[in-house]
Amino acid sequence: MATDYKKLKSGTDIRGVAVETEGSPVQLTDETVYALTCGFARFLAEKGITPMSRVAVGHDSRISAERIKVQVIRALCDCGFTAVDCGLASTPAMFMTTVDFDCCGAVQITASHHPYDRNGLKFFTKEGGVDSGDLDAIIVFAAEDAPATAEKGTVEAAEYMPIYAKRLRDMICREVNAADYEHPLKGYHIIVDAGNGVGGFYATEVLQPLGAGIAGSQFLEPDGMFPNHAPNPENAEAMASVSEATVKAKADLGIIFDTDVDRASCVDKHGKEINRNRLVALASLIALEGNDGGTIVTDSVTSTGLTAFINDTLGGKHYRYMRGYRNVINKQLELNAKGVNCPLAIETSGHAAFRENYHLDDGAYLMTKIVIKLSQVGQEGKGLDALIADLHDPLEAIEIRLKIGCDDFKSYGKTIIASLQFAAYGNAGWRVADDNREGIRIFFDDSQYNGWFLLRLSVHDPIIPINIESDAPGGAKKIAADLHRFLTAFGCLDLAPLRDYLK
Repeated sequence: MATDYKKLKSGTDIRGVAVETEGSPVQLTDETVYALTCGFARFLAEKGITPMSRVAVGHDSRISAERIKVQVIRALCDCGFTAVDCGLASTPAMFMTTVDFDCCGAVQITASHHPYDRNGLKFFTKEGGVDSGDLDAIIVFAAEDAPATAEKGTVEAAEYMPIYAKRLRDMICREVNAADYEHPLKGYHIIVDAGNGVGGFYATEVLQPLGAGIAGSQFLEPDGMFPNHAPNPENAEAMASVSEATVKAKADLGIIFDTDVDRASCVDKHGKEINRNRLVALASLIALEGNDGGTIVTDSVTSTGLTAFINDTLGGKHYRYMRGYRNVINKQLELNAKGVNCPLAIETSGHAAFRENYHLDDGAYLMTKIVIKLSQVGQEGKGLDALIADLHDPLEAIEIRLKIGCDDFKSYGKTIIASLQFAAYGNAGWRVADDNREGIRIFFDDSQYNGWFLLRLSVHDPIIPINIESDAPGGAKKIAADLHRFLTAFGCLDLAPLRDYLK
C-alpha cells in the first residue's frame, strides 16, 4: 500500500514519528524521507534550478537526525544535486545558507519543540520557507518516481553556524557602536537556556566573544532526549526554569530558545517573563523605530492591551490576523507588496519575522535585537522592563482547549463559530469584534465581565482553543459560564476542560 504523505503534512512542515515507541510505529521511515526529499528536488527542478546546484542540509539535536540525514543526502545526490552537509544547525541558519553559501535550497531536519521521538523536514528556497501549496506539490512529486539524472551529485561538508554567529556578532557591534567596539556587551551578564537543542551557540559564540558574562547559562549541550525540560518558550515549566536561573545568576537578561532556534523568549533581570504579549510589545517597539506609523501583524490571540500599546503608545497599527507563523509572515509580505509599511510579523509563540531580515522567523535574530536594545537603554540607566511598562496586562487570562470528536472536525468547528456569531448579534451583552480574521472574538462590556473571549479552530488539529481575558475579579469564569451554556448544544465537543475550569 502506498504511503499517504499528506498525513505527515503539518502546515508548511513535514512531521511524524521517527523513533518507534510503544503504540507509535515509525512514520518517517527511510523510504518516506527519501521520497519526500526527491519530491523537493523535483520541486526545485520545476523552478528551473539546474542539476548539480547546491542544497544545504542541517539538523537539530534529535536522536533520529543522523539516520534521516543519510536519506536526505542520498536523495539529493540521486537527483543530481550537490548536498552541503552543515551538520548541527538552527533552522534560520539553513535559510541563510541560500544567502551566504549561494545554495539554491535547504533542508532542515527538525520537529521544533515536539517530543524526542518526533522529527520532520522543513524546506527552503531562496524565497524563504515553502508555503502550504508548495508543500502539497512536493508531496505529489514524492509519490512519483524520482527524476532520472545523467550524473549523480556529490556531498560537501561545510560548517555554516560559525558564519551565522559572526553575522549576529557583527550586527551587535555595529548597532551598539560602543567605545570598545569589539566588546560591546562588556559589563553585561546574559544567560541562555537552550533546552538541550541547538541554541547553545548563542551563549558561547555570540554573547561571550562580545564581552558578556554567561555564567548560569543552562542546558547548552545538545541532547536529543531533552532531559531537563521541553525546549519550548511557551512551556510554563521551561519559562519558570529560565526565570529562576536568571535571578539566581543575577543576570541582566535570560534568553530561552526552542529546539531549532526559530522561536525564542526572554526574562528581565527580575525574572519576569517577556513572552507572549509582552514579547510582541517589545519586538514591536524595536521594529517601529524608524518605521513611524508602521503596521505590526500578529496572530489572533493577542490581547486588547497589546493593541492599545501598539496603536496608542507606539503610534503604530496593530493588524491582528491568524494563528500560524507562516500565516502572519504571508500577510506581512502581502501588506508590504501593497505599499503598507509592515516591518514585523510575530506570533505570541515566539516566531518573529523582521522585514529587514528576509521576513525570516529567527529566534536568535529577535534576541539579538533585544540584546542591542538592552545595551542602548542600559546606557541611560534603564532596563527592558521600563520599555513596556505601559503595556496593560489583564487581571485574568486563561486558555482552554476543547476536543472535537467527529471526523469532519473542520466543518463542525466552522459551524460552531458561525452559530456563535449569529447568537452574539442577538445578545445585547455581547459585542462582536470588528477585526475577526480567525474564529470569533466577542467583548463583554458589563463591569462584572469586563473582558473578551476568542474561539477559533486549531490550524491543524481537531481542537477548539478558547482564550479568555478579563479585568474584573471572577470575570473570566463568568465569560466561561456564558460560553459553556451556549456550547452544550454541540454534542461532538468535549466540554470537560471548560467544566473543570468552572469548578
